[in-house]
Amino acid sequence: MKIGLYAVLTDSTMPVTRLAQAMEARGFESIWVPEHSHIPTVGNTPYPGRGPVTREFARTLDPFVTLTAAAAVTTTLKLATGICLLIQRDTIHTAKTVATLDQVSGGRVLFGVGGGWNRPEMENHGTAYATRFRKLEEQVQALKRVWTEEEPEYHGEFVNFDPMWCWPKPVTNPHPPIYFGGETDHTLRRVVRLGDGWLPRVRDPQMVLDGIGKLRAMARAAGRAESGIGITAFGLPGTAEAIAPFR
Repeated sequence: MKIGLYAVLTDSTMPVTRLAQAMEARGFESIWVPEHSHIPTVGNTPYPGRGPVTREFARTLDPFVTLTAAAAVTTTLKLATGICLLIQRDTIHTAKTVATLDQVSGGRVLFGVGGGWNRPEMENHGTAYATRFRKLEEQVQALKRVWTEEEPEYHGEFVNFDPMWCWPKPVTNPHPPIYFGGETDHTLRRVVRLGDGWLPRVRDPQMVLDGIGKLRAMARAAGRAESGIGITAFGLPGTAEAIAPFR
């Protein structure tokens, strides 16, 4: 088992450079940061399992700028998005951003993505709540092409581009591990089809443990090696009692 830290970093928290250095010195494996471009002032969807949206969500730093700063002052700490709201982003720009971070960090990126939960936030970006997961899957497929092909091309319902050149490519071969956030069976199937890892929130430890069993069974049925799918229990309390079931 390896231990990482999920940090909601804002303009009023500890500087990420100091935090990242302290984490690496203490043997942490990874730092995970969330993403919110903004928070609308009305109509927000309650955060699952937590309640009303609080101001800290609106103050989060850009994840990729934050992780680049962490990369500059560390050598082994893995740099992870938990999660990147890919459905609110331009696919091609994101491909270049992630590949660049992987280059400057020497291949330390873990790319956590998800469909999000805040309906008005994604709608401000032109993403429909009802189709966000279809869009997410297309974007992941397109990202893989940009990262692995010399002249990638993609034509889908939500992502569409003709053959192009786009460098740099990631250091990590074939690309940084893609972790899907979420706890549903739909998410588990998405991990098996398109992902390299699962990133469930630990609101109910037993639900996550049951999900691990389901994920392994789905992987076997699909002919995938269980060992090839990473699992990061997200938001686990930092106590020995909470961690014990996941060892």
